[in-house]
Formats: sequence, C-alpha cells, structure tokens
Amino acid sequence: MNILVIIEHKNGVMHRMSKEAIAGAQKIGGNVTALVIGENSDSITDELSSFQIEKTLLVTNEKVTSYNVDGYKEIILQIVKVVNPEFIITGHTYQARDFMPRLSASLDIPFIPDLVSVENSSFTKQIMNSKLNASISSSSGPVLISFQSASFSEENISKGSSPLEKFEVSLDASNIRSTADEPFQESASEVDLESAELIVSVGRGIEKEENKSIAFDLAEVLGAEVSASRPVVDAGWLPSSRQVGSSGSTVSPKLYFSLGVSGAIQHVVGMKGSKNILAINKDPDAPIFEIADYAVVGDLLDIIPKLIEKLKDL
Repeated sequence: MNILVIIEHKNGVMHRMSKEAIAGAQKIGGNVTALVIGENSDSITDELSSFQIEKTLLVTNEKVTSYNVDGYKEIILQIVKVVNPEFIITGHTYQARDFMPRLSASLDIPFIPDLVSVENSSFTKQIMNSKLNASISSSSGPVLISFQSASFSEENISKGSSPLEKFEVSLDASNIRSTADEPFQESASEVDLESAELIVSVGRGIEKEENKSIAFDLAEVLGAEVSASRPVVDAGWLPSSRQVGSSGSTVSPKLYFSLGVSGAIQHVVGMKGSKNILAINKDPDAPIFEIADYAVVGDLLDIIPKLIEKLKDL
C-alpha cells in the first residue's frame, strides 16, 4: 500500500501538523512517500531523511516557488500518477483546507477531513460539537484525508533513513491563475495558534475585558501566543481567530497556560493534546483541573502580576 503525505512548510520550518501526518501515515502502514513543494526546503528534506519512510520527493519549479493553490494541485496530480497512492494525507491546516477540495474534485475521489484517529482502514471523526465520534471507512479506490491537530504526536514518528528524489514537473502557466499572499498566513489577524509552542489562554475567570491585558503581559514574557475560550470571544473581548475549542482552533503546544478557563468539553477537545497544561482557577472543582498537569487554586488577578515580575527577574 502506497501513502503520499503532503508536507507543509514555511520559512524553512516544517509545520508541526505535517509531522503528525507522517506519524499517522506510519500507523496506517505501507510505503510512505513525503512530498515537499517549493524553495528553501533543504532543512525540511534533511529532517525527513531521518524518518522511517520510503522516500521524499522534492519539487521545485519557478512557477510555484511557494504555496499556490493551482500550482499545488497541478503538481500533486502529476505526483499521484507516479506514486499511485491509496491514501493522500495532510494535516488539517488552513492551507490543506484550501487545496485538498480542489484536488478531490480533480481526481474525483473523496476527501475525508479532520480525522482524529485511524485503525487499519477505519477512520474516526468527531461530530456534534465533538460530543460524538463517527466511524468512516473507504471500501474502494484512493482517498484524501486530513488529520486534526494533535491526533498524532511527532514524538511517535519512527526514525530511520530515507532517500531524497528530485521530481521534475511540467506546468502550463495558463493553469496557474491564482496567487497567494507571501508568506501564507494562518489567519487574517496573523495569529498562528496551531503552530505555537507556548499558549496563554483566558476564560471567563478574567472577569472583565480590561483584565485581558495580564494575559498579553504574561505571553510577552514567555514568548507565547494568547488564545481564549468561546465565552471570551462571544463577549467580544478577543477576536474569533484566538478561539480554541470545537468551534475554534485545535492546538498542541508544549505548554498550555490556562487562566480562568473552566474546562468545558467544547474547549478541552481543542487543547487536550497539549504536552503540558498549567491551570489557574478560583474554583477547585473546575473541570480543567481533571486534565491539568499543574493546578493552582487561586485568584489569577493576584497570581499572574506577581509571576510576571518574577519571570522578568530571571
């Protein structure tokens, strides 16, 4: 069984969710081929060479030096004819959501997005605001799939060695009709929560909009991004681009610093893949403490300013 994993990268760094897609592909099993498109990808191909995959295909073309939806589609169509994959896999990023439906239409094969697990050829997708799991399978022909953030861990990638092959493509300029902003941005407000390694998240426990500044002050000291639970976004205190949860982003940072977030299931499904969770809440029975690695029961409005001062002294 052949599997093609499309690698997303920016500024010489492989997207975390592409590594998770590699881990997912390895779990499915078979011959895994990674596809890298665009320039400035030496560090990407070097990293892939240490993974236990069949090979890495590198495509560079002057018409597609960076992400372009038409260019990606045309390149992948040519790669598919050679690799003949049963599965074409990506992380469920904004970029994948752009080109995968077009690829699905061009190949006339199904696209099953935002999957959370895989067992043999059976896939699981969360539905009804992540309250239920749906089992999906494909009985014939190739299929396009994308994995939800944190469904797999890059730490579980099997290591090994793999060769690099440069693949030449022929592109007709008339087929490249679209242009993408450079560099491709994860959201209009330039917030990239899905790639953030450190996140400070705020919930209703900050009490009022004026108090959100302490989250940004803490994030500045830590070098983190700021996210929010849905009630904070619904109140208009922070934009929807910063929302984490079933109706927002799904994140998997090294540290998720939760400030006054109660931990409703709709929020937890978006951050449960975090490597470490530190939660501060006045309510000792807050659900967030059930998944927190470190729990602090107290008033964050008293704790955080003191913590910021201590961190500044380090």
